[in-house]
Amino acid sequence: MGDVYWVGVFLGLGVGIGVALAGVLAATRFGFAAALVLGGAIGAALGFALAGFEDAIAGAIGGLLGAAGIRQLVGGTIRRGGTRVATALFTGLAGLVLALLAFVPVAGFLEALAVPVLGVRMRRREPARYAGLRTLARD
Repeated sequence: MGDVYWVGVFLGLGVGIGVALAGVLAATRFGFAAALVLGGAIGAALGFALAGFEDAIAGAIGGLLGAAGIRQLVGGTIRRGGTRVATALFTGLAGLVLALLAFVPVAGFLEALAVPVLGVRMRRREPARYAGLRTLARD
């Protein structure tokens, strides 16, 4: 049972790292790709350094899921006028909180499910662009 706990911890740590990196780097398209790669790599390196192969895989998966799940939030914040510094600060703090919550039993698994699900829900709720007034401005 202890092995499952540590896999959940490293999964949650990876999610926290991915969220923090995406907040700092994902303001651009290439930054998002860098956040995905770095989140997975740092999660895997942390798992290898502190535990074993299974934990490294969990950390890498968590880093990927965290960065991918928070992308919609970061992109929407920047598009709606949020500054990059404030977005990075708040998502960095959220990543830190998620990483700390990973030490609660089962919380790491729930984080790995919740962050991508919330990202998908935000994407579905985003309003479609309305082209009505732009067609009048073509004069």
